[in-house]
Amino acid sequence: MRDPYTVLGVSRSASEKDIKSAYRKLAKKYHPDQNPDDPTAHGKFAEATHAYDLLNDTEKRGQFDRGEIDADGNPRFAGFGNGGFGGARGGARPGAGAGAGGFSAEDILKEFMSGFGGQPRGGAGARGAAGGAQWDPFTGTAAGGAGGRMGKGDDVVVNVTISLEDAHKAASVPVRMPSGKVLSVKLPEKVEEGQQIRLKGQGSPSPYGEPGDALVTVRFEKSKTFRKDGHDVRTDVPVTLYEAVLGAKVRVPTLDGSVELTLPPGMDTSKALRLKGKGLYGDGDLYVNIRVVLPPGGDADLEALARFMRDQNPYKVRD
Repeated sequence: MRDPYTVLGVSRSASEKDIKSAYRKLAKKYHPDQNPDDPTAHGKFAEATHAYDLLNDTEKRGQFDRGEIDADGNPRFAGFGNGGFGGARGGARPGAGAGAGGFSAEDILKEFMSGFGGQPRGGAGARGAAGGAQWDPFTGTAAGGAGGRMGKGDDVVVNVTISLEDAHKAASVPVRMPSGKVLSVKLPEKVEEGQQIRLKGQGSPSPYGEPGDALVTVRFEKSKTFRKDGHDVRTDVPVTLYEAVLGAKVRVPTLDGSVELTLPPGMDTSKALRLKGKGLYGDGDLYVNIRVVLPPGGDADLEALARFMRDQNPYKVRD
């Protein structure tokens, strides 16, 4: 992988806020959902996410800045002695360890350990007793042929659609992976639309390292009961004409379950009733809109009463 600072377009002295801001811009720009026709978007998105994960981790960022790990998070090696990669064994030229082909042992390791699996330059300097196989410095064995790739597997991006109730309760929800496997994922507290949940080791496998991660993007499904307005929530409650006129106790749905609400006689149904703190995560409010429903099929007595009110006690509701 490229230098994480370069990937995010920030300087090495960038603050955590600058790094987070840069990642958000790139994530929004390259998110696969926003670029369904761009086959390169997934790779750019995954690269930006990996860079952010490294720089957002104080310990890993320090290790990277000190040269202790590479951009993939793998440990760097200071070099090798006479019996190392560039030693006389395996047909290498004398002195090929640090300078064969114009590059050092560290350069060779970068190629072996990079996330892009580049071919070692200079031939003999990259081959030892394994007879042309690439060397895995983590296991101490020869791994694969010329096309082998070192390091972590690719990240995968999946979406999960959740209800407002599940988000409110930080519930566990099923997430189907590209492989078909279904995982139970615990939602974080106060999860937001578009937020990503990283599942370590649930991405694509790698033959030479740990598997990649799964990036689960949260989407809110459209509710039949509630309408989300930021952290406020709105709902409609149907009542009969006589309940609206005489007052009544009605059950009202909330994200925590139904509660009883007292309607005053002759209430103004043009105004919503507010239940403080009953919105999403307790940060918002619940607004209840009362909807008067007339009896089906008409009612002769009700029509007579309506005509009497129109003729004897008219009132205006519109200008």
